[in-house]
Amino acid sequence: MRAMRNPGFPVLDHLVAMTDDVGVFQHARHDIPNRGFGYCTDDVARALIVAVEASRRDWTEAIGARLTATYLGFLTDAQQLDGWFHNFMGYDRRWQDTRGTDDSFGRAMWGLGVAAARAPRDSWRSVARDAFDRGLDNVAELPHLRSRAYAALGILALLETEPSQALDDLLRTAVTPIVEAYEATAGPDWRWCHDVLTYDNARLCEVLVRAGDRLHDETLLSAGIDMFEFLASIVVEDGLFVPIGNDGWYPRGGVRARYGQQPLEAASFVDAALAVHAVTHNARDRGFADVAGAWFFGRNTRSANLVQNGGCRDGLDVHGASANMGAESTLAYLMSAITLADERRSELRLVR
Repeated sequence: MRAMRNPGFPVLDHLVAMTDDVGVFQHARHDIPNRGFGYCTDDVARALIVAVEASRRDWTEAIGARLTATYLGFLTDAQQLDGWFHNFMGYDRRWQDTRGTDDSFGRAMWGLGVAAARAPRDSWRSVARDAFDRGLDNVAELPHLRSRAYAALGILALLETEPSQALDDLLRTAVTPIVEAYEATAGPDWRWCHDVLTYDNARLCEVLVRAGDRLHDETLLSAGIDMFEFLASIVVEDGLFVPIGNDGWYPRGGVRARYGQQPLEAASFVDAALAVHAVTHNARDRGFADVAGAWFFGRNTRSANLVQNGGCRDGLDVHGASANMGAESTLAYLMSAITLADERRSELRLVR
């Protein structure tokens, strides 16, 4: 099934090719699904966000609806009695773990929060909300800051349509350890909440800014903006986005890795830049979003185009772009492309 095209909105061809009646496959050989690795909650949760957004547009409504039902079905099957989630499922439809990772839990809550707030059918919103509610008691116990950030993004999504003091309180509980870690760790030359920059860095900035804005909390807001400015000073070089690579990361006082660049870094930086711009109204912050978005299309250190038919190559190393287009990279691209398309339409409406 092919959707009617809309200028500026990314095509979903590769996502559709990577999805069967169970979920989205984790990995690919070039642009062909690699079924041997099965599926994971981490990816399906992000795919649910993309599918919900697609189901809200006339030109991708049918595809988005079908994908939303598939991904939501996967997540509800993945959820355990205590509200936690399995992460890995084999191609034989058997769960391969007894308990998923903290990050997969946080991302599942993020996806369910988006679906509970924005899915276009009452039934989808109800199913998503039930699963989201079953997981809520676990959020306060998450030990890792990124896991808390992902869950907080789900809470923020639900708060857009359902203001609630209880959810505001849980949001504060989720993000407070992030700002506490920043206050304990940051110094004049290192304005961050860990002693090493690793993966999905900008999500930590984004969630502090968005939570601070929502809760009218200057401490959260200031820390998020400060962290974002620090990160931007490192990863934006002469108008190019150069994310921290996974080939060594960036330890405090050490040397930053320039390769092993991952698409999720560009996607999270897009969202963080737009979140910061929404409160600062600084044109430079808005420009950072476009700089990160352009990384996918050759404005990077290898001048490599990573996008083809709505799919995205798995990363960038010193030799160029990966040949494979797996789920995580494709979903990172799609999430950022949808966000930027929405932003540009909003800007056009303001100009008119």
